Amino acid sequence: MLKQQLADQLNVIREAVSIRLKSMGKIQKMGKWVSHELNERQQENRKTICEMLLARYKRKSFLHRIVTGDEKWIYFENPKRKRSWVTPDESSTSTARPNRYGRKTMLCVWWDQKSVIYYELLKLGKIVLNATDNK
Repeated sequence: MLKQQLADQLNVIREAVSIRLKSMGKIQKMGKWVSHELNERQQENRKTICEMLLARYKRKSFLHRIVTGDEKWIYFENPKRKRSWVTPDESSTSTARPNRYGRKTMLCVWWDQKSVIYYELLKLGKIVLNATDNK
């Protein structure tokens, strides 16, 4: 609708306004949808809550309390692929993939925001229990 208003004010056709805007490097973009508009009180409440959370984080980060973990299969035979400089029409050296059914062990690692807390290579047949399973 803005183009039509400009065209009416300048007493030109709408296409002339489009051509001029494009020559100025302007492009058309649609506005973003938002779930709803906040009134002033809601905006102020959100701002206050964000400032409180930021101040709380700066006083004492909650990240120090978070511990996470992961597991990964580690293969005993782990061939390395080699890098090589070749011309574009030449193929590089090939390396066979490791046998995924070969001998392997599981590495379990737990860490927090600073460093690794604990790691363990599981023995064959040993399982990892969830925290809820340790009753």
